[in-house]
Amino acid sequence: MKNISKLSRNVYQIDLPAKKAEIAVLSDLHWDNPKCNRTLLKKHLDYCVEKDLPIIIVGDLFCLMQGRGDNRRSKSDILPEHNNAFYLDSIVDTAVEWFGKYVHNIAVIGYGNHETGIIKYQETDILKRFVDKCNTKYNANIQIGGYGGWIIYSMLLAENNTAKISFKHKYFHGSGGGGIVTKGAINLTRALETYEGYDLFTMGHIHENASRTDTRETIYTNAGKVKIIRKDIHSCITGTYKEEYGKGEYGWHVERGAPPKTLGGRIVSFEVNRDDKKEPVEKKVDSRLFPL
Repeated sequence: MKNISKLSRNVYQIDLPAKKAEIAVLSDLHWDNPKCNRTLLKKHLDYCVEKDLPIIIVGDLFCLMQGRGDNRRSKSDILPEHNNAFYLDSIVDTAVEWFGKYVHNIAVIGYGNHETGIIKYQETDILKRFVDKCNTKYNANIQIGGYGGWIIYSMLLAENNTAKISFKHKYFHGSGGGGIVTKGAINLTRALETYEGYDLFTMGHIHENASRTDTRETIYTNAGKVKIIRKDIHSCITGTYKEEYGKGEYGWHVERGAPPKTLGGRIVSFEVNRDDKKEPVEKKVDSRLFPL
């Protein structure tokens, strides 16, 4: 990913093509868990490579729960290639190989609670180790975000000029447990009350997959001109790739009454429209599930 630049510790800018572009936002891959649907994940990542989409991963790329001293560990939740005396090292090494085809599309990877938990209890940063190895081995340019952070997407208004417009993306891995009824909708409302100035908000963590658009009235001023306009704010929750429900027979997920989850991330689209007779520039953000 050559068109990404670091503006500060946790703010990045990505240049996009003129007028219309798409990115992929994923979270909660839990790649090293046997319940990760790697077939689906590979299909979605291959789609990103085919369409040349920048990939943003908003936490919990890894699961990391089977190490010594982790009370959540289970013999049935560890892959054979990681069942050794170098558990965490083997996850990093195998992940670097598996993601090799996709590293040049991955722009930013943020932390989730599974990665920060390992920092807290095992005193090693698995995400940084993974990113450093990928960047070194493949000459890639993956950037490390935070548990929350900002990405600014800069887009040309037209192919034949240099004027640009920006879309501001506030991401946050997530908190709480969601809710079987609200499915995380209240988290998106909280974001509206917490953050200011964003066009796109995304979160993961609760293993739901949904989106909504809210509209606000605002005022636009330029060179003495004043205009009241509507500003759309798009928010979405990105789903997991960890299939825990199965056939609904047993297990922690089933026994706590949790339902089947919609797997996969989301494709986010950005579009601008400029009519010389009308100001300001029109901006549109939307998202959808990956195609079947």
